[in-house]
Amino acid sequence: MKSLNRFILLSLLPTLFLVCVFTYYPFIKGILMAFQNYKLFNLNDIHFVGFKNFTDAFRDPMFIGAFSNTAYWVFVSLISQFVLGLILALVLNKPFKGRGIYQGFAFYSWALSGFMIGMIWKWLYNSQIGVINDLLLKVGIINERIGFLSDPKWAMKAIIVANVWYGIAFFAIMILAALQSVPAELYDAANMDGANGFRRLINITLPFIMPTIITTTLLRAIWIFNDPTMIYGMTNGGPAGSTHILSSFMLDKVIYARDYGSASAVGVIMIILLLLYTLFYLGVTRSEKVGEF
Repeated sequence: MKSLNRFILLSLLPTLFLVCVFTYYPFIKGILMAFQNYKLFNLNDIHFVGFKNFTDAFRDPMFIGAFSNTAYWVFVSLISQFVLGLILALVLNKPFKGRGIYQGFAFYSWALSGFMIGMIWKWLYNSQIGVINDLLLKVGIINERIGFLSDPKWAMKAIIVANVWYGIAFFAIMILAALQSVPAELYDAANMDGANGFRRLINITLPFIMPTIITTTLLRAIWIFNDPTMIYGMTNGGPAGSTHILSSFMLDKVIYARDYGSASAVGVIMIILLLLYTLFYLGVTRSEKVGEF
């Protein structure tokens, strides 16, 4: 038994080493840097500054703008992706000719990277050669070209539209899998009771797939909150920082300002926000009781 335990421990050591080096050490180091003056251009002056990086962040108008943008970005993107993904999953759950081919096209976007999606939509939104402006002009909706990504009034809305299009596939895939596990006997019984489609959706479908809905909405909210790739691909946070969210603002601190201390402080704030959101969301949804009839 001792030799077996020793063998198991030795087998796990390489994995434990990699996890510690690439996960736990950067995590702990990042938290420590949040309380330090840590700038790449002045590595000889690294010292602890207490909560200065945090207070500086909350005094920065750009951070406050990114904070409000993040709330707007996550809420609108998540709700829109879920509703449209649910509708698409309900449609695809019904058999029709060519359903498999259509599923392949509908889910293809999820196989692409967010940055690539951002670059594609950046071209679509282009004010000079973009397809969207051309279509709107031809159907008479607009009289002159719109700078969707160069006008602060339109930029965040334009990115959210692209993000919604990107995320619909995730919800459709997950909800479709859950729908296929709903027992057909429940629908047969509901039909015998005279329940219409809407009543079956509210009383049978949604309660049965609620565990999947809670898990997917929780995960997707975290991913939307953390992922700046589409914003970097489309606007790089512009114009004038109007499309920055917290994650892209943090990257700007690293890439352009080389201020690792301030960036780490923003990262710690993001961790706290996500932790509070997760605890609140799971508490409100009472996830341990979902799916009970």
